[in-house]
Amino acid sequence: MIKVLALNGSARKAGNTASLIKAACKGAEEAGAEVKLVHLYDLDFHGCRGCEACKLLDSPGFASCAVRDGLSDILEEAKAADVVLLGSPMYFGDVSGVMRMFIERFLYPTLTYTKDRRRGYTKRVRVGLFYTSNAPATTYPEWYERQRKMFEQLIGPAEYMDASETLQFDDYSKYAADMFDEAQRIKRHEEVFPEDCRRAFEMGKRLATF
Repeated sequence: MIKVLALNGSARKAGNTASLIKAACKGAEEAGAEVKLVHLYDLDFHGCRGCEACKLLDSPGFASCAVRDGLSDILEEAKAADVVLLGSPMYFGDVSGVMRMFIERFLYPTLTYTKDRRRGYTKRVRVGLFYTSNAPATTYPEWYERQRKMFEQLIGPAEYMDASETLQFDDYSKYAADMFDEAQRIKRHEEVFPEDCRRAFEMGKRLATF
Protein backbone atom coordinates (compact mmCIF):
# COMPACT_ATOMS: atom_id res chain seq x y z
CA MET A 1 0.00 0.00 0.00
CA ILE A 2 1.18 3.52 -0.84
CA LYS A 3 2.20 5.40 2.31
CA VAL A 4 1.59 9.14 2.50
CA LEU A 5 2.94 11.45 5.22
CA ALA A 6 1.29 14.87 5.43
CA LEU A 7 2.67 17.71 7.52
CA ASN A 8 0.74 20.84 8.51
CA GLY A 9 3.11 23.76 9.10
CA SER A 10 0.42 26.07 10.46
CA ALA A 11 -0.45 26.48 14.13
CA ARG A 12 -4.11 26.43 13.12
CA LYS A 13 -5.53 22.93 12.80
CA ALA A 14 -8.68 24.16 11.07
CA GLY A 15 -7.29 27.11 9.11
CA ASN A 16 -6.60 27.63 5.42
CA THR A 17 -3.39 25.59 5.25
CA ALA A 18 -4.87 22.74 7.27
CA SER A 19 -7.90 22.73 4.97
CA LEU A 20 -5.69 22.28 1.89
CA ILE A 21 -3.63 19.54 3.50
CA LYS A 22 -6.71 17.70 4.73
CA ALA A 23 -8.24 17.91 1.26
CA ALA A 24 -5.04 16.49 -0.23
CA CYS A 25 -5.10 13.70 2.35
CA LYS A 26 -8.67 12.81 1.35
CA GLY A 27 -7.58 12.68 -2.27
CA ALA A 28 -4.71 10.33 -1.39
CA GLU A 29 -7.06 8.14 0.63
CA GLU A 30 -9.43 7.93 -2.31
CA ALA A 31 -6.49 6.68 -4.37
CA GLY A 32 -6.13 3.87 -1.81
CA ALA A 33 -3.15 5.23 0.11
CA GLU A 34 -2.46 4.94 3.83
CA VAL A 35 -2.27 8.51 5.10
CA LYS A 36 -0.83 10.01 8.28
CA LEU A 37 -1.33 13.71 9.09
CA VAL A 38 1.04 15.42 11.54
CA HIS A 39 0.70 18.95 12.91
CA LEU A 40 4.26 20.23 13.30
CA TYR A 41 3.30 22.68 16.04
CA ASP A 42 2.42 19.68 18.23
CA LEU A 43 6.05 18.54 18.19
CA ASP A 44 9.01 19.73 20.26
CA PHE A 45 11.99 20.11 17.94
CA HIS A 46 14.64 22.46 16.58
CA GLY A 47 16.25 23.27 13.26
CA CYS A 48 19.50 21.95 11.82
CA ARG A 49 22.51 22.49 14.12
CA GLY A 50 25.11 22.16 11.37
CA CYS A 51 26.86 19.32 13.21
CA GLU A 52 27.64 17.61 9.85
CA ALA A 53 27.19 14.12 11.36
CA CYS A 54 24.93 13.26 8.41
CA LYS A 55 27.94 13.66 6.08
CA LEU A 56 30.27 11.20 7.85
CA LEU A 57 31.31 8.48 5.42
CA ASP A 58 31.15 4.86 6.62
CA SER A 59 29.00 5.96 9.54
CA PRO A 60 25.74 4.25 10.54
CA GLY A 61 24.32 7.76 10.80
CA PHE A 62 25.22 8.74 7.24
CA ALA A 63 22.31 10.58 5.53
CA SER A 64 20.40 10.71 8.82
CA CYS A 65 19.90 13.59 11.23
CA ALA A 66 21.85 12.91 14.42
CA VAL A 67 19.71 15.20 16.57
CA ARG A 68 17.22 13.27 18.69
CA ASP A 69 14.05 15.17 19.49
CA GLY A 70 10.37 15.27 18.64
CA LEU A 71 11.06 15.35 14.91
CA SER A 72 13.34 12.30 14.72
CA ASP A 73 10.67 9.67 14.09
CA ILE A 74 8.87 11.92 11.60
CA LEU A 75 12.06 12.34 9.57
CA GLU A 76 12.45 8.57 9.32
CA GLU A 77 8.81 8.26 8.28
CA ALA A 78 9.30 10.93 5.62
CA LYS A 79 12.30 9.08 4.19
CA ALA A 80 10.34 5.82 4.10
CA ALA A 81 7.12 7.29 2.70
CA ASP A 82 6.09 7.07 -0.95
CA VAL A 83 4.58 10.56 -0.86
CA VAL A 84 5.19 13.55 1.42
CA LEU A 85 2.69 16.41 1.51
CA LEU A 86 3.86 19.69 3.06
CA GLY A 87 1.58 22.61 3.83
CA SER A 88 2.55 26.03 5.13
CA PRO A 89 1.34 29.61 5.27
CA MET A 90 3.74 32.20 3.90
CA TYR A 91 5.28 34.41 6.59
CA PHE A 92 7.60 37.26 5.56
CA GLY A 93 8.34 35.66 2.21
CA ASP A 94 9.03 32.16 3.52
CA VAL A 95 7.30 29.16 5.05
CA SER A 96 6.47 29.08 8.76
CA GLY A 97 9.28 28.58 11.27
CA VAL A 98 8.37 24.98 12.08
CA MET A 99 8.15 24.05 8.41
CA ARG A 100 11.48 25.70 7.75
CA MET A 101 13.05 23.63 10.54
CA PHE A 102 11.56 20.45 9.11
CA ILE A 103 12.86 21.28 5.63
CA GLU A 104 16.37 21.88 6.98
CA ARG A 105 16.38 18.58 8.86
CA PHE A 106 14.80 16.64 5.97
CA LEU A 107 16.84 17.97 3.06
CA TYR A 108 20.30 18.51 4.49
CA PRO A 109 21.11 14.85 5.27
CA THR A 110 20.54 13.81 1.64
CA LEU A 111 22.63 16.67 0.26
CA THR A 112 26.24 15.67 -0.39
CA TYR A 113 29.23 17.66 -1.56
CA THR A 114 30.62 14.88 -3.75
CA LYS A 115 31.76 15.61 -7.30
CA ASP A 116 28.87 13.58 -8.71
CA ARG A 117 26.46 15.28 -6.27
CA ARG A 118 24.89 11.95 -5.38
CA ARG A 119 22.02 11.98 -2.92
CA GLY A 120 22.27 10.41 0.52
CA TYR A 121 18.74 8.98 0.42
CA THR A 122 18.42 5.93 -1.80
CA LYS A 123 14.63 6.18 -2.16
CA ARG A 124 12.91 8.79 -4.28
CA VAL A 125 9.76 10.23 -2.68
CA ARG A 126 7.00 12.19 -4.41
CA VAL A 127 6.42 15.62 -2.89
CA GLY A 128 3.37 17.86 -2.83
CA LEU A 129 3.79 21.46 -1.64
CA PHE A 130 0.78 23.48 -0.49
CA TYR A 131 1.05 27.19 0.27
CA THR A 132 -1.42 29.77 1.57
CA SER A 133 -0.98 33.53 1.59
CA ASN A 134 -3.05 36.66 2.04
CA ALA A 135 -0.95 38.24 -0.72
CA PRO A 136 -2.04 38.40 -4.40
CA ALA A 137 -1.46 35.34 -6.58
CA THR A 138 1.36 37.11 -8.46
CA THR A 139 3.53 37.52 -5.34
CA TYR A 140 5.27 34.18 -4.86
CA PRO A 141 5.22 31.96 -8.01
CA GLU A 142 8.97 32.31 -8.64
CA TRP A 143 9.72 31.42 -5.01
CA TYR A 144 7.35 28.45 -5.14
CA GLU A 145 9.02 27.18 -8.30
CA ARG A 146 12.49 27.43 -6.76
CA GLN A 147 11.28 25.39 -3.79
CA ARG A 148 9.71 22.81 -6.09
CA LYS A 149 12.95 22.41 -8.03
CA MET A 150 14.93 22.03 -4.80
CA PHE A 151 12.69 19.22 -3.61
CA GLU A 152 12.74 17.58 -7.03
CA GLN A 153 16.52 17.62 -7.08
CA LEU A 154 16.99 16.26 -3.57
CA ILE A 155 13.88 14.19 -2.75
CA GLY A 156 11.82 13.27 -5.80
CA PRO A 157 9.19 14.44 -8.30
CA ALA A 158 7.53 17.53 -6.85
CA GLU A 159 4.65 19.85 -7.60
CA TYR A 160 3.00 22.73 -5.80
CA MET A 161 -0.25 24.63 -5.53
CA ASP A 162 -1.22 27.77 -3.64
CA ALA A 163 -4.24 29.58 -2.30
CA SER A 164 -3.85 33.36 -2.38
CA GLU A 165 -5.71 36.30 -0.84
CA THR A 166 -7.01 34.01 1.88
CA LEU A 167 -9.38 35.00 4.68
CA GLN A 168 -7.19 35.91 7.65
CA PHE A 169 -9.50 37.31 10.35
CA ASP A 170 -12.97 36.51 11.62
CA ASP A 171 -13.73 40.22 11.92
CA TYR A 172 -11.33 42.59 10.15
CA SER A 173 -12.65 45.62 12.06
CA LYS A 174 -11.05 44.27 15.26
CA TYR A 175 -7.55 44.20 13.80
CA ALA A 176 -5.03 46.61 12.26
CA ALA A 177 -5.95 45.39 8.80
CA ASP A 178 -8.04 48.04 7.06
CA MET A 179 -5.96 47.78 3.85
CA PHE A 180 -8.06 44.71 3.00
CA ASP A 181 -11.58 44.65 1.64
CA GLU A 182 -13.30 42.36 4.14
CA ALA A 183 -16.34 41.76 1.95
CA GLN A 184 -14.11 40.79 -0.96
CA ARG A 185 -12.10 38.41 1.23
CA ILE A 186 -15.25 36.74 2.54
CA LYS A 187 -16.64 36.42 -0.98
CA ARG A 188 -13.37 34.92 -2.20
CA HIS A 189 -13.30 32.48 0.74
CA GLU A 190 -16.81 31.33 -0.10
CA GLU A 191 -16.35 31.12 -3.87
CA VAL A 192 -12.65 30.58 -4.65
CA PHE A 193 -11.24 28.72 -1.64
CA PRO A 194 -13.51 25.67 -2.15
CA GLU A 195 -11.97 25.39 -5.62
CA ASP A 196 -8.51 25.61 -4.06
CA CYS A 197 -9.44 22.72 -1.79
CA ARG A 198 -10.72 20.76 -4.76
CA ARG A 199 -7.39 21.29 -6.52
CA ALA A 200 -5.59 20.11 -3.38
CA PHE A 201 -7.79 16.99 -3.32
CA GLU A 202 -6.96 16.20 -6.94
CA MET A 203 -3.26 16.82 -6.37
CA GLY A 204 -3.20 14.49 -3.37
CA LYS A 205 -5.03 11.83 -5.36
CA ARG A 206 -2.68 12.22 -8.31
CA LEU A 207 0.49 12.02 -6.23
CA ALA A 208 -0.75 8.86 -4.49
CA THR A 209 -1.61 7.13 -7.75
CA PHE A 210 1.31 4.96 -8.87
